[in-house]
Amino acid sequence: MSINQNGALTEAVYYILLSILTPLHGYGIMQNIEKLSQGRVRLAAGTLYGAISTMLERGWITAISGEKDSRKKEYQITSLGKEVVKTEIGRLEELLKNGKATMDGEKL
Repeated sequence: MSINQNGALTEAVYYILLSILTPLHGYGIMQNIEKLSQGRVRLAAGTLYGAISTMLERGWITAISGEKDSRKKEYQITSLGKEVVKTEIGRLEELLKNGKATMDGEKL
C-alpha cells in the first residue's frame, strides 16, 4: 500500500511522513496533510489508518501513547522513516530535473 512496485511512495504516505516529523494524532495528520497540499489532498480515515498500520510494521513510524485516559495515539516518524522520505525527495528531484530538461529540449 505505501510503496509502489518501483519503490516510489504514494502521495498519501509521503504527506503522512512529512506530517509526523513532530508527533500528531490521526485527525491532526489529516488536517496537516490538507494544509501542506493546500487543500488538494484529503485523506479518509480508512486510508490514513491503513497506511499507518503498514508504516508501523515497516518501522517507518512509531506510536506514542497518549494521556492515560485517552484512546488517541500520536504517531512520529522514525530515523528509518526519515531516510525513506529523503530517498523519495531525491527521486522526485530527479523526475523534475529530467522533465524540465526534456521539456526545454535538452539532451540528458
